[in-house]
Amino acid sequence: MRERERGDAMESAEATGPASFLSAFYTSYWWIPAAVLATALAVKLPTIIRLWKDPLLRAVGGLLLLACAVFVFVAPSTIVWVNRVTGVPNISAPWVYSLLTAFCGACLVLIIAWRDGLSERSARTRRATRWVVGVYGGVIVALWVLFALADVPVERTRDLDTYYAGTPFMREEILLYLLAHTAAVLITSRLIWNWIRTGGFDVWLRRGLRFLGVGYALNLAFDAAKLTAVVARWTGNDLDWLSLDVAPALACLSAVSIAVGFILPHAGQFLRERRRIRLAHRELRPLYRLMRSVHGSGVPFVLRAGPELRLTHRETFIRDVLLPLARRTDERVGARAHRAALALGFPPEQAKALAAAVVVLQAVDAGPDPGGGDGGGSPCEGCPEPDTTDLLSGIAAVSRALGRPDAIREVRARALAPGDTVAVTE
Repeated sequence: MRERERGDAMESAEATGPASFLSAFYTSYWWIPAAVLATALAVKLPTIIRLWKDPLLRAVGGLLLLACAVFVFVAPSTIVWVNRVTGVPNISAPWVYSLLTAFCGACLVLIIAWRDGLSERSARTRRATRWVVGVYGGVIVALWVLFALADVPVERTRDLDTYYAGTPFMREEILLYLLAHTAAVLITSRLIWNWIRTGGFDVWLRRGLRFLGVGYALNLAFDAAKLTAVVARWTGNDLDWLSLDVAPALACLSAVSIAVGFILPHAGQFLRERRRIRLAHRELRPLYRLMRSVHGSGVPFVLRAGPELRLTHRETFIRDVLLPLARRTDERVGARAHRAALALGFPPEQAKALAAAVVVLQAVDAGPDPGGGDGGGSPCEGCPEPDTTDLLSGIAAVSRALGRPDAIREVRARALAPGDTVAVTE
């Protein structure tokens, strides 16, 4: 009775202890990790739906959903609401413990799917998954059985773990969920840090794994704080501030770190792809301007066009204008320009691009086809029609070469200088 009176006083008075300043945020900061986890789930959801057969993505989706649910239902306002709706004092306890235990199982299933990759249907993977589901499903059943046997009439929204730490059956329930959570987090954390040290990962995936590793390490600190506070009650000591203030703060930091760990690889790859597209679009600018001067107009502006579509439009426009020009380029000029670029010390690939840029400029300077046709045909009588495949597929390299006007002028001057072994006919 004296223990419960002390708990009542703690519930109503301002908390004291080394981390008491966190108590002021207790009622609201649960929603911060819930929002971050919901954001992570929203980011992943389209990919999860599109690739539903992927066991790894399904496990990620289940883990994020359960983690978000834990923080929604552990908020004091939600605890009071659930207790009032059901009419059972403290029924939120086994419900939150069950969600947390299911989260633990989801962590282990994720590890299994991650470890085995595409071998989802292997006997080893199926056995491991069934073992996790069976064990943690059994823990959830045991939690409800123990709650039904326990006597917990006084509603506790914050300190239930320490308040009922010595109550028969509730004591076992609290210890069971903490040990189940600790075992799962310990295994997951160890495997994640082992993977980080193996190497060979994409830089964004490695960063995400580090955030996951930190998140699960904070989960272990959460378990340590909770267990220490509970064991202290068993021995007649009072370290409730560890459970009331430190453990919730660690849980919130852990959730944010885990959410960032899942978001970061996706966001990083998305930003990297956007950067690649923007760079490709910018690289094509010199050749695009040249083709626009030939055509007389450019790509029409489309307000709703995304980066990928704008890049596609620019590439298509360049090739459409370049094709008739490419059909009347003089391959002999290209050969001379290539030799000149190599003689100037340019690497082979760069020399090839400079030579292609020179022949394109020669075709542009020559003006439209005097025959008034589509620009087809060889630039000299009896010469074979030029092969346009390399030129049209290498527009990015040609555009980069055009972005170096000094190099172009030097190569062009040498290629068109009189006295070369290959004559130039106009």
